[in-house]
Order: sequence, then structure tokens, then C-alpha cells
Amino acid sequence: MGKKCIGVDVGGTSVKLGIFDVDGVLLKKWEIPTRKEEHGKYVLDDIAASIRETLKDENISMEEVVGVGIDVPGPVKKNGYVEVCVNLGWRDIYPAKELSARLDGIPAECGNDANAAALGEMWKGGGEGYSDIVMVTLGTGVGGGVIINEKIIAGRHGLGGEIGHIHARDDEQEYCNCGGRGCLEQVASATGIAREARRKMAADERPSVLRQFGDEVTAKDVLDGAKAGDALALEVAETACHYLGVALAQTALIVDPDIFVIGGGVSKAGQFLVDMIKKHYEEHITISADHPLIGLATLGNDAGIYGAARMVLK
Repeated sequence: MGKKCIGVDVGGTSVKLGIFDVDGVLLKKWEIPTRKEEHGKYVLDDIAASIRETLKDENISMEEVVGVGIDVPGPVKKNGYVEVCVNLGWRDIYPAKELSARLDGIPAECGNDANAAALGEMWKGGGEGYSDIVMVTLGTGVGGGVIINEKIIAGRHGLGGEIGHIHARDDEQEYCNCGGRGCLEQVASATGIAREARRKMAADERPSVLRQFGDEVTAKDVLDGAKAGDALALEVAETACHYLGVALAQTALIVDPDIFVIGGGVSKAGQFLVDMIKKHYEEHITISADHPLIGLATLGNDAGIYGAARMVLK
């Protein structure tokens, strides 16, 4: 039998798990609920029990598994130490070490969820074929992950890839969740785009397809409206893409990856979004015509399990 690896993507609501062969073929995926009671003390027990049960069901022995990778929603130090995972209630924990102990000492690695998603996209997604990628996830917030030479670059303090908190906008008066003001996340996340649309509608009397949604307007409504040529929606989308383009150009001049891979719910707008970002990006990266590409992520919600599994393949 061929060797296998397991990826575990721990979210605040559910834990996604996948069994892969070492070439990256997904053999089996499943989910279990995340039990956050008592500061998340049951999460690792549940994961270990579910892995044992599924391996048995699939007729795979523990000896065939080269390792288990686990990603978590919080910063992870190089030695696998997690100081805090707010969404899970975890504090002062070594998740990989603890999971390994529950699985007969099987090798385990732990990483941050956004970094794992980036590694997954490099392995079998929108960055496949490249060894240096930066993934930018446009969801409720703006996440990021940096992969150089097929390795996660988390940085000395776990801040590598925190693209959402690059300062983008000087005249922003509201505070970001991080405590800063003017973060990229405040204007380019799904939440930020919707907020920008509400501001625009309040400040402008022009008719727009967005007005039917009122305060319930979403980033999808904005991008659908922009695609349909609605002037107000286009202005909101252009604002978000302007700041994204500037941030990617700045990142390119520091990291210089092969490609930026755009993922998250907002990326469902597809090539329309990429083209709009690219226009502003190319205005700000004039130093060379040979610069990083911009493409779309392709693994969706499976990126985490792919990346977590890839962490254990050296």
C-alpha cells in the first residue's frame, strides 16, 4: 500500500479532515463539529478519535500514515507553540505535539490556517507549478500566506502574510479589529466592501441597484452590480481594488513571488475582480515589466486540508 498523509483544518464551527496520498490525491474528506466547551479541551480528542475511526473504516493502518498536519486559526511559533486561539478558547498549547501523543506518536506539524491554505494552493491549487506564491484571502477579513521555496514563511513573530493589516488608507477614522486604522481589511474584505457601499449610498443621491439592499448590502451585491455596469457599485469595487492593487505591488517589491493567488468568498467574482485589481497593481509596479502574476485560488474550502497535509511532507 502507498503512503498516506492527513490534513486537519480546525475552524471555529467545524474541523475539516482529509486523507491524501503523498502525491496530493485526496482520497477521503469529512468534517466533525468543533466542540469549544471548556476552552476547547475536547477538540484534539475528537480529532484523534475521528482519524482512528476513519482510518479503520477505510482499511488504512497507522503504519501507512507518514504524518498528520493540523492548521489553527491563530499565530503559530516555529516550535509549534500556540499562545492563543481566540475562536477555540485555546491558550498555551502545542497542538501538533498533543495530537501526535493521541495518535501513537505519529509525526505531526502545526501551522496557521491562512498559511496552510496558501501551501495547499501552491501544492494542488491556483499556484500549482510554482514554488513561490503569496495567497490573499478576501473573506470576512483579509488573510494572507507567504510560501517561498515551497515552505511557509511565518516570520519570527508569526506575522508573515498578515496582508490585511498593511496600512492602506490615511483618512480612515474607524478602527479595525486589530486596533489600527486604515487597514487593507477595512476596505477590501467582504465586510469592508459592504461598509464602503453603505457609506457611498449615504453620501450620494444617485440611483443604484445597490439601494434595494439598503444596510443589508453585501460584497457580492456590489460586485454583481459592478459587473452589470452600475456606476455606484463600480466606484465601490474600484476603491477596494485600488487599495488591493497598491498592497500587492508593495508586497511584490518585498517578497517577489511567482504569483499572487486570490481566494476567499469575494474571489468568486472571478476574472472580473482579478482584472480590476491588476489594473491598479500594474500602475504601482512600474519598476519592471517582469513581475508576479495574479490568479485565482481553485481549492475553495479544501485549501486548508491540502496545506495541512502538505506540511508533513518535507
